[in-house]
Amino acid sequence: MIRFLNPLSFNSPTYPPKKYDTFEGVFKPTLLTILGAIMYLRIGWVVGNAGLFGGLAIVLLSVSITLATGLSIASIATNTRMGEGGPYAMISKSLGLEIGGSVGLPLFVSQALAAAMYIFGFREGWLFLFRDHSPLVIDLVAFLFIFIIAYISAYFAFRVQYLVLILIILSLISIFSSSITWETTGTWQDWGDFPNTNFWGVFAVFFPATTGIMSGVNMSGELKNSRKNIPIGTLSAIGLSTIVYIILCWWVARAASPQELINNYTILIEKSRWQPLVLMGLLAATFSASLSSLVGAPRILMALAKDGVIPWGNSLAKLSKKWGTSSGFIGKCDPGFTSFIITGLKCNCSFNNLIFSSNLCHYKLSGFSGI
Repeated sequence: MIRFLNPLSFNSPTYPPKKYDTFEGVFKPTLLTILGAIMYLRIGWVVGNAGLFGGLAIVLLSVSITLATGLSIASIATNTRMGEGGPYAMISKSLGLEIGGSVGLPLFVSQALAAAMYIFGFREGWLFLFRDHSPLVIDLVAFLFIFIIAYISAYFAFRVQYLVLILIILSLISIFSSSITWETTGTWQDWGDFPNTNFWGVFAVFFPATTGIMSGVNMSGELKNSRKNIPIGTLSAIGLSTIVYIILCWWVARAASPQELINNYTILIEKSRWQPLVLMGLLAATFSASLSSLVGAPRILMALAKDGVIPWGNSLAKLSKKWGTSSGFIGKCDPGFTSFIITGLKCNCSFNNLIFSSNLCHYKLSGFSGI
């Protein structure tokens, strides 16, 4: 295990460039990003506001948008060899650099914002254990660890995600093995009252969970066979995560009353069979999702710089041969940028709508590109 996760083994300049297969490069990071903070902390809130059928409608509506985008990505990936930049490369090849750049920059920003959002989810799980710790310190320390892993190499980051995948599987086993799974309570609502919001407000909170499909597509330039890896990995991750979310909607509807679901964000932890396993799953999932965003976002910026979309972007347009990271961005821009996000957005200012808008715009253009 120590050799498997030894970061020093990835630091040698002679270490061969790593090409990733379907499971490691696309399926795993995509699935782990989709099954992140929103699954653990907000799925109960969604069902509490919308009811069981309303929650399922929100999940299926979100998945339908994601699936349409996934099918468009699969169509383009199988017909052209996608270069670096993932979704930016796909749109720019289909619709031109002007449109690709206008979408690529907001997509890069939304990926960086998503990294901060997942760190906030990590903080919620940590505070469940240590309520007297400073939220700001937790955010900054978590970001520091994530940044170090992403800086060492993408290969090392993907190795860490194997442990995360095991913890998430164990947490789901803990949830579904609870007595709630087979005991009939009869307390759920078919349709919710939306006491403090409306359908679209709940949808905007949940939708960022499904935008994790870009985590694998972002690695398009480092896949063994992008024509095969991207379609299979992306669509299979969408299918499996959809099944998990549907079952969780049913589970939380039986677990507590709508009011408790709305007020208690840690309902999955408290109602599970083994609470520590679910808590570890939450910490691992949010940590991994933030890591995937931090690994993928610089690659979009690097592709933008290589195509000349960013003025004076030569220092950003290279991938470090020694570290396997986007050296220009990771080394110079990202620490200050994401630290600013973490500190500047502490003021209860929700940026889910910004992530929602950026990704929805990109999804529309991805669908148009695949026509």
